[in-house]
Amino acid sequence: MEAKYTVGLPPAPERPEIVVVGSATRDLTDDDPRGWRLGGGVSYGALTTARIGLRTTAIVGVDSMAADAWELDLLRRAGADVRLVPLEHGPVFVNVERPEGRLQLSEDRSDAIPTSALPEASRGAAGWLLVPVAGELPAEWADVPGPDALVGVGWQGLLRVLVPGEPVQRRQPGPDPIVARADLVGVSRDDVSHAVPLAELLDLLHDGASLLITQGDRGGIIANRRDDGLALRRYPAVPNRHPVDPTGAGDVFLAALTAVRVEPRLVGGRLDAGFDLLLAAAAASLVIEGPGLLGVPDRAAIRGRIAEFRQAAPA
Repeated sequence: MEAKYTVGLPPAPERPEIVVVGSATRDLTDDDPRGWRLGGGVSYGALTTARIGLRTTAIVGVDSMAADAWELDLLRRAGADVRLVPLEHGPVFVNVERPEGRLQLSEDRSDAIPTSALPEASRGAAGWLLVPVAGELPAEWADVPGPDALVGVGWQGLLRVLVPGEPVQRRQPGPDPIVARADLVGVSRDDVSHAVPLAELLDLLHDGASLLITQGDRGGIIANRRDDGLALRRYPAVPNRHPVDPTGAGDVFLAALTAVRVEPRLVGGRLDAGFDLLLAAAAASLVIEGPGLLGVPDRAAIRGRIAEFRQAAPA
């Protein structure tokens, strides 16, 4: 029998396991000849999920300068399907590290990323990571993931008030459709006033959702609301060797934890034993050992760091 072939049609794109959405930042710095370094939760998050091994689509908002950044090739080489969304205005920050914490200055805001930027083939993804940095994701993004999809959200970018030329101000947490849709919400304790009780933050999430509060080298807390009260689980930080750049540690932690929730086989299905948090903490410890996105680890490096940590832990 004569074989039949379809000629001239490209193969259908494979559905991603996770879609990461947000604007790339340009973080001004003196140690890069461009005067800036590419960053943002979408950059760190997509590179993390791709290097861990998930099929990743990255919807990346970029201004005209960021569109040609060599860092985007890191995502592509890791296997991510990078879809650029041109923006007239993209977020630009100056990060000043101080003993009392980071001072962040805003140099430019971000235009919105419309849901129409999403390829049709990506709409059925099992995992989503919505990581705005400057409130650039309209509320409509809450309705894009399917009802059975797992959605991680970086809360920080919904709590910023940006005025070019001024320090970034914090907005008090309030009802938000994207946060309400999330199954996992990550935020640094520095981004939320300590006067806001944990229970009030959880009230903004849907029943069964998890709230991750990172506290740098002090580890962090993951919280869930239950009928009998709050369920809290603390986790320790995994020590790093030689910190170079703390930027992106929280983004990598959230991305790694979301990846494990989407694909539990990354930790042998042992989510209830805390291996998900251990993997995320190990990834976060590694990223700060390199400048910018160059520090984002692959799965082998994460496994090595976990082995070191467990070997050093007291019996």
